[in-house]
Amino acid sequence: MFSGIIEKLGRVSACDNQATQLVCTVETGFSDLELGESVAVNGVCLTVAEFNRSGSATFFVSNETLDKTNLGKISPDQSLNLERSVSLQTRLSGHMVQGHVDGKARFLGFTQQGDSRRLGFELPHALARYCVVKGSIALNGISLTINDLEEKGRDATHLFVTIIPHTWEHTNLHGLKAGDEINVEVDVI
Repeated sequence: MFSGIIEKLGRVSACDNQATQLVCTVETGFSDLELGESVAVNGVCLTVAEFNRSGSATFFVSNETLDKTNLGKISPDQSLNLERSVSLQTRLSGHMVQGHVDGKARFLGFTQQGDSRRLGFELPHALARYCVVKGSIALNGISLTINDLEEKGRDATHLFVTIIPHTWEHTNLHGLKAGDEINVEVDVI
């Protein structure tokens, strides 16, 4: 279980992307990972398959995960949002996030609103039915509040969130370009 509060921006140092699997190594910045530990990588719950004390961790990504997430498109030097699982002593600052991605959305762009940014995403209609204005959603693993939903025909809904400068600077949202895919986990509550 995760909270959607990103702890670190990791960097992909190597990836072996095959048709049915991906093995990637990420410079996490965590020096105390454990073999078998769960880490949310762009919101996807992955298991640490190898690690070293310098913070490098290797993750194995199955075909099922590649089909449902944006991890199949990662490449060396790419930034990834990282969060370790919560413990019973952890503050739940975001919302309850499982790390089980429900699908992908497409980034539409953003508008500046003072120091904040309003980001737009095209969400598949099948996922939009689980979203409500002022409800929570995890986008690339980031716990966010839905500001607005606009139905765009039978197949898509535009979803809008507003983020503060801290979120822009400390997650990989600042590197998105129009058309990029992001991982979506709707709120289980």
